[in-house]
Amino acid sequence: MPRIVLVGAGSVVFTKNLLGDILSSPALRTADIVLHDIDPDRLATAERMARWTATALAATPTISAHLDRREALRGADFVVDTIQVGGARATQVDFAVAARFGLRYTIADTVGVGGVFRGLRTVPVVLGIARDMAEVCPNAWLLNYTNPLAIVVRAVAEASPIQVIGLCHSVFWTVDTLAGYLGLPREEIDADSAGVNHHAFLLRLEHHGRDLYPDLREFVEAGRTPDDDLVRSDLFLRLGRYLTESSGHQAEYDPWFIGKRDDRGDAVERFHVPIGEYLQTVADNLAEYAETKRLLDAGGPFDLELSGEYAATIAEAMTTGEPARIVGNVINRGTLIPNLEADACVEVPCLVDGEGVHPVAMGNLPLQLAAYIRAAVDMQGLTVRAALDHDRDAVYHAVMTDPIVQTHLTLDDAWRLTDAMIEAEAEWLPAWLGGSATA
Repeated sequence: MPRIVLVGAGSVVFTKNLLGDILSSPALRTADIVLHDIDPDRLATAERMARWTATALAATPTISAHLDRREALRGADFVVDTIQVGGARATQVDFAVAARFGLRYTIADTVGVGGVFRGLRTVPVVLGIARDMAEVCPNAWLLNYTNPLAIVVRAVAEASPIQVIGLCHSVFWTVDTLAGYLGLPREEIDADSAGVNHHAFLLRLEHHGRDLYPDLREFVEAGRTPDDDLVRSDLFLRLGRYLTESSGHQAEYDPWFIGKRDDRGDAVERFHVPIGEYLQTVADNLAEYAETKRLLDAGGPFDLELSGEYAATIAEAMTTGEPARIVGNVINRGTLIPNLEADACVEVPCLVDGEGVHPVAMGNLPLQLAAYIRAAVDMQGLTVRAALDHDRDAVYHAVMTDPIVQTHLTLDDAWRLTDAMIEAEAEWLPAWLGGSATA
């Protein structure tokens, strides 16, 4: 049976959901499940949760927990990466330093100054994982969920021989959301998407072969879009295809929704942009962890239902040889989406079987969609160059691509913001940036 290692298993609720998917598969019910985290308390809690999940599903995996990363990785077939370098405190610093310069964000984990610095503190750690894998499980797949996902995957692909793919559930849940808008069962909808993680578009949206985009346009134009999806619906009417990441994320990827005012009022208010949403998520996660420990002490129960995470799908397909279709983040190599940078990490449909992952070439994106995405691709490339080449100038250049910075700061202030972030996050940054972190 496969050896599946969860690195960052202290994200206990995600670990429960993922193991629920893995242990619900007949092919994986007796898998070797290995948990690793650097926090002893969270690791112990994750192990308790894993054992509860196995019991609830009447599965019989082998479960072990390791503080030593190399021992956890030894002999792995699949390594699932869900780490968050710096944890809640680093996220709070991302927001707090930006706020000193008058900048507001919603999530700050993918692009912009928050995405750049999350990438700079995360890439060295994930490359350390990849180095360990190359020595103790060289044939394993690294299944990366850690944000900024495209930056992490591109860095690993450039600097390591390890097989890597980035996984995100945004496409799945966007299709689910649109199915709800149109009153259709999600499982009856066929969709293809392409782009970059958090910047992908549904290129095809069909129900039994019928194009659903006219119905969706009618729904949006009738003003029926819920308040929490107004950013995406507005962009859909202008660009012609629906984005696959939430409106809360999307608002900070553009210069048009945060800090803009016209004769209709403030865009943040009109589009219900959830400023600081991720700070609340962080607080909720901490509270949820405390509640999880209390429930484990009481013997449960916990909600347990299939989450549709692709890591389980990949492990099952590669183990059994039964083909499956997922959405994955892989290197473009100039062929998957030819009108995006050849070295970019792109998000496309992938087929998975016993031979591995096979990305599907999607062809050129419509020009307006490619143009919308390219700034994120540039930021991805600059952050990876900074991390791999130890290039401080590239850090400033990556921050320059932030649409919120471009809208609100002078170049002098953008440089001062970058310096302030480097100083504030020194404990999580590598030595070449003056930091004290080790991988």
